[in-house]
Amino acid sequence: MKKLFLSSSFNDVADLFQDFAQEDIKGKTVSFIPTASLPEKINFYVGSAKKAFEKLGMIVDELELTKLTNLEIADKLRKNNYIYVSGGNTFFLLQELRKQGADKIIKEQIESGKIYIGESAGAMIVSPNVEYAKGLDDSKVATELDTFSSLNIIDFYPLPHFGNFPFKKAVEKTISKYESELSLYPISNSQAILIEGTEVNIATK
Repeated sequence: MKKLFLSSSFNDVADLFQDFAQEDIKGKTVSFIPTASLPEKINFYVGSAKKAFEKLGMIVDELELTKLTNLEIADKLRKNNYIYVSGGNTFFLLQELRKQGADKIIKEQIESGKIYIGESAGAMIVSPNVEYAKGLDDSKVATELDTFSSLNIIDFYPLPHFGNFPFKKAVEKTISKYESELSLYPISNSQAILIEGTEVNIATK
């Protein structure tokens, strides 16, 4: 059964993850992918997420896609207990996941029951297509990305930072543009989308 924990800001909802995991997470390892943050000037959320995992008693195994070989990436994704993908630029993230074949391995691991934790960009890439993220992120930084088709693990479209600065207007415009054609799930920084099999719930901190 697939289990996904999707958030706008993991640090703000980390307490919800303990309940969602339904197991003792202390001492467990998490493959921590901060790659989406590389093109961004503001990236404090990466450090905040690391501290949040450590506060939960988990071991953070950083997996920077641009610095590791395909074999190293595959090994870490398969051996660690959880997979976390940070916020940042959604398009750059998708490009790098594809280049390293990490998209296929993440999908395989989710399908085998491993819990996936996605924050902002990391939440949007599990949707069928990330073109809707253009209002929040600059797609031009992903110079090698030839399609917006993404991991397609869920059949809806998480929309992070609903009502939160500095994305408030961008999110509202995205909703106006796509609400009639896409199944959008807007969430604020204090909410998380909890997916267990075919069941989808939104939890609020």
